[in-house]
Amino acid sequence: MAVRTLLSTPFSTSAGDPPVVVIGAGPVGLAAAAHLSTRGLPFLVLEAGDSVGAAVAQWGHIRTFTPWRYIVDSAAEKLLAPTGWSVPTTRRSPTGAEVVTQYLTPLAGVLGDRVHTGARVVAVSREGLDRSRGVGRETRPFVVRIQHRDGAVEDVRARAVLDASGTWGQQNPLGSSGLPALGEQVARAAGRLTGPLPDVLGADRARFAGRTTLVVGMGHSAANTLVALAEIARENRDTRLVWAIRGTTARRLFGGGAADDLPDRGRLGSDLQGLVSSGAVELVRGFATRELRLGPDATTVDLVGDTAEGERTIAGVHNVVGATGFRPDLDILAELRLDLDIGLQAPRAIGPLVDPAVHSCGSVPPHGWRELAHDAEPGFFVVGMKSYGRAPTFLITTGNEQVRSVVAHLAGDHAAADEVQLVLPETGVCSSGNALTDVEVGSGVTSAGGSCDAPPRAAVETSSVSQSLERLAVGLATGVPDGRLGDELSASHPASQEE
Repeated sequence: MAVRTLLSTPFSTSAGDPPVVVIGAGPVGLAAAAHLSTRGLPFLVLEAGDSVGAAVAQWGHIRTFTPWRYIVDSAAEKLLAPTGWSVPTTRRSPTGAEVVTQYLTPLAGVLGDRVHTGARVVAVSREGLDRSRGVGRETRPFVVRIQHRDGAVEDVRARAVLDASGTWGQQNPLGSSGLPALGEQVARAAGRLTGPLPDVLGADRARFAGRTTLVVGMGHSAANTLVALAEIARENRDTRLVWAIRGTTARRLFGGGAADDLPDRGRLGSDLQGLVSSGAVELVRGFATRELRLGPDATTVDLVGDTAEGERTIAGVHNVVGATGFRPDLDILAELRLDLDIGLQAPRAIGPLVDPAVHSCGSVPPHGWRELAHDAEPGFFVVGMKSYGRAPTFLITTGNEQVRSVVAHLAGDHAAADEVQLVLPETGVCSSGNALTDVEVGSGVTSAGGSCDAPPRAAVETSSVSQSLERLAVGLATGVPDGRLGDELSASHPASQEE
């Protein structure tokens, strides 16, 4: 295996002035790079995929809930402006593919040779110190070990590290104990399991038509897949859809409908609720997956789970879509002294702000470098989706603000770093009329969405990071109170939302 050093190459800085290394060239990683560029700080972006936004591209067929103006980072927009680029004005929120082609790729072009693809970070440590050595850690640069697509391995020194690698590819198993269910790997090898967001209406259509598909999970990935599968079921009546959730109610995913600050998200929940109510989707509540058993010819699988009434088997399933969420990859950070929430594996100060036991909407107080910092490892920050650990409610808008604060801190602009801001329209971040097509907009058709279609009156929420959660609860409300704990109360009522 070839070994070389980045420090001898033209795009790196001298040994005495190491760069800030950003891991990941997704929306938040490139937003961080834009702020570093604006601040004049040397940096290097390392992307494991063969192109920027590689993880986003894998769900490129999915349309986001968030409109363009809350995806595009302010510093990135300013960097792109001299090229003639502007934030897309279409009322439809973008697909993942559109985020990559219309935003991330042009941004990477402006950032130039400081963005490197095919460069997978396999470890981060401190120069000359392993995890067991604490004295003087803050004076040592980081060492970031990289494996390139050709197999070559090299180390680069870094002044600071921002891990924006996300959690895509680190899927939670089907097993209810946090471990793979018995037989899960065998079923996966036999091709019975898919990832969380298959291209149901596109490249993967033939796989699902006329088959029985079981979707496991209670997030928006599950909802997207079920609604798409229902389109196939309308055309092919042999298509059977089953949805298994661990909880006893789906109220959080059904959402608040018109009360949701993101109308597309509210519409998705309402559509799913209608499918369950009509019987188009068979909902299995309180199902804790224990085992997967392949059929005799390996073309189907039976799922065995535990319920309040005892063991239950969902038999004859051709496809299992595991939409069970994600978890952070902490293996590459094993030599760092991180202070993490014991349950969510997020930075300790972030954990209580995003805990899905009490949060269902991703609504968190504005937070920045202080909450993301690790006292024993100054200069290291996990940002973006990975900063939420196992919590599922991250939104790009929050990540953009995270990296703005972190980079201001690294630049020594303490006032800007501590004045954490979220810019929201009067009624919260809302979709700008996603129910309308561009043709309808052009012909003067208006939405019934009210203030979301009115000229935006931006309200800026600012905070010192020390202010309390109660005073600073802002974000993207779903119209459904509470998190998992609220499900218990809802389930105790005889008229649940899914009936």
